Amino acid sequence: QVQLVESGGGLVQAGDSLRLSCAASGRTFSRYAMGWFRQAPGKEREFVAVISSSGTSTRYADSVKGRFTISRDNAKNTVYLQMNSLKPEDTAVYSCAARYTGILSVVFTTPQYDDYWGQGTQVTVSS
Repeated sequence: QVQLVESGGGLVQAGDSLRLSCAASGRTFSRYAMGWFRQAPGKEREFVAVISSSGTSTRYADSVKGRFTISRDNAKNTVYLQMNSLKPEDTAVYSCAARYTGILSVVFTTPQYDDYWGQGTQVTVSS
């Protein structure tokens, strides 16, 4: 069982930066690939970024590539999403997801039934 708690959301202006954090419980955090997804009002949840269990592999949605950076600190059981040059279209509830992958350097971009999810944190970017 993994419990995830996101933090760091807020209201910012276009061009500003935010860093989201997702703190995980449990002793096997380093065996989970971690992803960030977002859902805007009236839209489906979409993939943002993912990082492998060891941190060696990452992948980003085209819409955030070059602006967002995902990272993790396995000693702190935390994954981060650094968001720079924020745009109004980045406004959404951001949630982190965990998927057990063992030591394999694999990532995921679509949710599956046994992923663990946090409650989400609101990011609002004003123009």
